[in-house]
Amino acid sequence: MNLEQLNFHHLLYFWRVAKEGHLTRAAQALHISQSALSAQIRQLEERLGEALFERDGRRLVLTETGHLVLAYAENIFGLGQELLGRLQGRSEGMERLRVGSVATLSRNYQENWIRPLLADPSVVLTLESGQLEGLLERLLQHQLDVVLANEAVTSDPERALHCRFLGSQAISVVGPASAWAGRTLRIPEDLDGIDIALPGPRHALRAQFDALCLTAGARPRLRAEVDDMAMLRLIARDSGWLALLPEVVVQDELRTGSLVRVGQSTQLQEHFYAITTAQRHRIERLERLIEGAR
Repeated sequence: MNLEQLNFHHLLYFWRVAKEGHLTRAAQALHISQSALSAQIRQLEERLGEALFERDGRRLVLTETGHLVLAYAENIFGLGQELLGRLQGRSEGMERLRVGSVATLSRNYQENWIRPLLADPSVVLTLESGQLEGLLERLLQHQLDVVLANEAVTSDPERALHCRFLGSQAISVVGPASAWAGRTLRIPEDLDGIDIALPGPRHALRAQFDALCLTAGARPRLRAEVDDMAMLRLIARDSGWLALLPEVVVQDELRTGSLVRVGQSTQLQEHFYAITTAQRHRIERLERLIEGAR
């Protein structure tokens, strides 16, 4: 059997019967006779070569194969309902939200941003991480609904993008409480010769920090440069060095007191943006999420 031989109409009928658990109720919902519905379910079973239901008194109970087929049918017809809901400006059943984020963005920031959706049982989240240009390509191909970034992008006739500012946060130098509790440094003036871990050269913060140090004549001793904020968090926690990063990255360590803020510069800021396409079919949940973050 190949895909062309699979009758999706019969599969839809099976899906409705499986969800109802009762042939008569499913037939009434589908506005066909019970005998016609039963015949079409039998045709699907014959095509698949497996029984999908077994009787338990007056009820229909899924077989092991029936449970497997139902899982696929739920995805197929759930996505179909989602498609119709998107096109008609409403949502039926589950709604999928596909979020891309640049690899240098804090995972804690991402979690805080999507937190309003975590308790929503009608939302399925798809989260991806990667380089900005690759994510934008997937966005333009409608494989993502939004890209979270820490740098702005411009729109041009070749790629119509909407870049919306979500907010900013100060950047701090943090260190282990065992060595730095109660101590403060001027940033960057007092960093000369001090061991430090920094965001990698691709991170938007790195150019800001390097320019500040150059102007102040400060030369901290670079011990590590890290693109991934989760790894930079671990280095800040375990190395004994100072680290430059957004406080949201180490929010738990600062709260528990294992790390302390050693210094901060008002000239160092990380900015956050939500990038979407200029699409006709708006996603209301996404719009509310963006507006709420702003």
